[in-house]
Amino acid sequence: MLNFNQLSFWEKETYINSTDFLIIGSGIVGLSTAIHLKERFPRRKVTVLERGYLPSGASTKNAGFACIGSPSEIIADLKHSSEDEVFNTVQKRWKGLKELRNLVGDDKIEFKQLGAYELFDSHQSLQFQTCLEQLSTLNKHLEEITGIKNVYMPDKTICATAGFRGFDAAISHKAEGQINTGKLMENLIKLCYEKGVNMLNGIEVNSIDHQVVTTNYGQISYKQLGICTNGFSKAFLPNEKIEPARAQVLITQPIHDLKLQGIYHFDEGYYYFRNVGNRVLFGGGRNLDLKGENTDTITNTSNITAKLEEILQKKILPKTPFRVDYSWAGIMGVGTKKTPIIKRINNHISCAVRLGGMGIAIGTLAGKELCNQMSTE
Repeated sequence: MLNFNQLSFWEKETYINSTDFLIIGSGIVGLSTAIHLKERFPRRKVTVLERGYLPSGASTKNAGFACIGSPSEIIADLKHSSEDEVFNTVQKRWKGLKELRNLVGDDKIEFKQLGAYELFDSHQSLQFQTCLEQLSTLNKHLEEITGIKNVYMPDKTICATAGFRGFDAAISHKAEGQINTGKLMENLIKLCYEKGVNMLNGIEVNSIDHQVVTTNYGQISYKQLGICTNGFSKAFLPNEKIEPARAQVLITQPIHDLKLQGIYHFDEGYYYFRNVGNRVLFGGGRNLDLKGENTDTITNTSNITAKLEEILQKKILPKTPFRVDYSWAGIMGVGTKKTPIIKRINNHISCAVRLGGMGIAIGTLAGKELCNQMSTE
């Protein structure tokens, strides 16, 4: 491809020169930021840079869970963060889902609020009891956030009726839902084009200087820069507490007369599965090798995919033959706390990163808040 200095006058004027708002990363956060900026400033040039031909992190690679947090996950978070921090983050997830649905539309992303289940096996009886003991407190907070009474409830039937083996108890979750990840990204990209956002793919940012980024094809100057690279942000934001975290996923071939419906979590959200039509999607296992999965390398590993297949065979589909059709990996941004980092770095650079594996829920709101940061003179 041509370097920027080989482009025509028209190309430079349209795509490169006089960029008001430059955004690095075309995931949910980056595209949402661009859309909100263009709505607020329709005459200004908004450009999104993406190093891949598709978003390179997790936005097109997630499981399609519209999550706000399972009981054991929230209880675990409360051990490391204050009550205000934890439930403010849950509130951001819930508000973010509303922002996403309003921005794109439920039909276009195939949003369905069917609820979810957190599952517990015989080795997690103590954890299950702890969750039961705290359900009333959790439900009080969740009702204040969602307006839904008794978001979490014990369920005595799902483990048997779904055909699982080894899961002994469950807690239902009324507030969670699911989407079609591909449709979400497709429609966010369409919205960007409709609003007049410039989208440049295959552009990798190598360095950021004072109002100039240096890329693999040359330099682009900007007035305001938004960093939306989530798990890949350490190179640009060395002082922020953010690390990459790989998530591995597999999906089966279509299964005749599949009985499993809905979405499920277990082990504090480290594992998750759902049906996608008559297929089963299963992901997680990062806790098997937290140090090894603290990477931005987008590949599957044999130890985790083998464990996912084993659990799928023994516990989730114990009586159902299946074959894995696809497997892939995505990169999340995590830290010691689940709160996202949305702030100004200096007068010309802002960021919205560290979504903690909740990009679907919180990404659109993060984009809206980043828009506010970038448009503050």
